[in-house]
Amino acid sequence: MESELPDIYCPFPQRTNPHVGGTREHLDAWTRQTGLVNRPSARQRFEQADFASFVGMVHPTAAKDDLDLVADWFVWLFLVDDQLDDGHLGRTPERVRDVVARMRAVIDGTAPEPLPGEDPPAAVVALADLWGRTTPGTAPHWRTRFAWHLVSYLTTATTWEAGNRAAGEVPSEETYIAKRRHTGAIHVCMDLIEIVTGIEAPESIHNDPRFITALEASCNVVCWANDVYSYEKEQVLGEIHNLVHLVRHHRGLGEQEALDLVAERIATETERFLAAEDELLDLYPGLNGLLVPYLDGMRSWMRGNLDWSRLTPRYDPADVDQYTEPEEYLEEAVLGVAPEHVVHGPPDPRG
Repeated sequence: MESELPDIYCPFPQRTNPHVGGTREHLDAWTRQTGLVNRPSARQRFEQADFASFVGMVHPTAAKDDLDLVADWFVWLFLVDDQLDDGHLGRTPERVRDVVARMRAVIDGTAPEPLPGEDPPAAVVALADLWGRTTPGTAPHWRTRFAWHLVSYLTTATTWEAGNRAAGEVPSEETYIAKRRHTGAIHVCMDLIEIVTGIEAPESIHNDPRFITALEASCNVVCWANDVYSYEKEQVLGEIHNLVHLVRHHRGLGEQEALDLVAERIATETERFLAAEDELLDLYPGLNGLLVPYLDGMRSWMRGNLDWSRLTPRYDPADVDQYTEPEEYLEEAVLGVAPEHVVHGPPDPRG
């Protein structure tokens, strides 16, 4: 009997942004301009995912320009992640070391100008564009935190995950949960709430234990819900970095039992967020002007991620065959690695 995706508790309202149509057009132009999506097969898969709809659900009140900017970040993160998760690159970290160093140089402000005739990887070109559009005028402490989260994403995904795959190492649930917030780049995305809402949260708020709890819980909800919806895809690819997979592996549960258990844990994290939210708003009534939109951004992330995951063909369990040939959608130009190095064929037995 096939397993059924569990209902995931989410007490927040469904919303969407009225500018989604314009953002969809913007993404089409931006991905062509930066070279992130070129081949017809990759373009078809990109359009089917409908990232503009995703960003509209996650940021339902964002202004048009802000929605376009955050949509570009979403697409960049998803396309880089596909390269690392679905292909050979995620099992051979030495192959992406140089391109990650180039990305870090963009973030650090030490990237040299391209040499005449040089064709940098599209991910580097796109990141330079994003960084230049995002960081001017932001507070130094925000830029420092954002840069740290972005570098943590790149290094954890290319070193820790790739090292586990290469060694056949299955992480513990506890270790995975802590690392997942970095490999999923969710902290990067949560930082962008301040850009979209035009607020500047002081370091004292970011260091408050109640804020830390609300942020951690909302990040967990997003990441674990993604694990539920991407589970079938990742099983096809032999991916071990998925909470449902790890629950099955470490606890000896069946597939349906593991899916249901992760759904229960998502509900617990949602309640943990709500309790921390109430405490924060009661404790700092004078800061509600920035706390309310920040917390609302976390709420809409949890809701929007769930709604999009249910709708996008990207995680359609009835169409997992779309992932058996990643060479059809992984672009050489994104990270500058030749397509013959992608993985295809039967799933890895470790998965």
